[in-house]
Amino acid sequence: MTEIRAAVPSEYVTARSIFEAALLEVDRALLRRSLVLLACEDDRILGALILRGSEVEAIAVRPGRRGQGIGSMLINEAANRRPYLSAGFDPDVRPFYTALCFDI
Repeated sequence: MTEIRAAVPSEYVTARSIFEAALLEVDRALLRRSLVLLACEDDRILGALILRGSEVEAIAVRPGRRGQGIGSMLINEAANRRPYLSAGFDPDVRPFYTALCFDI
């Protein structure tokens, strides 16, 4: 079962590697200044989301686990923590945000 929880600093390296696999460049300082949510299964990190204020700064899921609802679970947890979410994104991922009812 997939669990969504806040990251601890020792998990930031793994989270950054997941972002990098998705071709997202994430500064270490951003991780320290933000809430980092993780999707985990059996102590393995499957995906990560960076939330700074109400802005989704980055979200990524391991390539082999994409399309399984993990990104949606991360967004839902972020929405549980903030009454309003916004995100800047590449046009290629617009369907993901549209499916989650973001106003585009």
